[in-house]
Formats: sequence, structure tokens, C-alpha cells
Amino acid sequence: MKSIKANRSRAGFTLIELLVVVLILGVLTSIALPSYLSSVNGSREGAANANAKALATSVQAKAITTGSYDTTLTDYATDMGGTIPLNPCTGTTTGYTITDSGTSCSVAASVGTNCGTWTPSTFTLGYSGE
Repeated sequence: MKSIKANRSRAGFTLIELLVVVLILGVLTSIALPSYLSSVNGSREGAANANAKALATSVQAKAITTGSYDTTLTDYATDMGGTIPLNPCTGTTTGYTITDSGTSCSVAASVGTNCGTWTPSTFTLGYSGE
């Protein structure tokens, strides 16, 4: 009579083999994830700065037309194609700051929490009123 052990064929993976695969996947993930998150944050920062620059262009155009700077963000929705662009770092359309100092104006994206630590570009505009 043959032994039951001898007739059993090896089917599937052992626990050790599965643990080795999980370990390898964990190491690969720990290497790739920081680079991925850095790329995502960099893209969000670039988009926020590009949107702030487009808003600055709209502020400058309106200042040339009206003779003064308007710091109300919602007044530029029509000039920006119907809506203020979303600031990907804050997740809102109100994530931009327009500051009027009388003879100049600056536009910057708000930092927010979706981009990590970064310094947004400030776009300073000048208008002589002539």
C-alpha cells in the first residue's frame, strides 16, 4: 500500500513563497511612491501657478479697460471663460489672492494642503492709469 504523502502532488504556493512576493511588492512600492507623489505635487503646483498667471492677465486687461484694479475674484469669471479655474492645491476656485497696492497689483495662488510645502509664484502687475 502506497503512502498518502507520496500520492499528493504539490498544488499552489507555500506560505513562504507568498510572503516573499508580498515583501518584494512592498519594497517596490516604497521606492516608487515618493517619486509618484512628488510628480503629482509638482503638477498641481505648476497648474496653480499657470492659473494664477492667466488670472493676472485677466486682471491686467480689466485694469487697462476700467482704469483701476479690481480685487474681487468672482468679477473675473466671465473674463476667464465663465468660471475661475480650480486651484489644485486648495481644491477650490477661491484659492487665489489679488492684492492691490494702488499703483500695482499682485496675483498669487494660495498654498493649500494638497501640494505639500511650496512657494507659489507671485505675478506683479503695473498700471500707470494713462
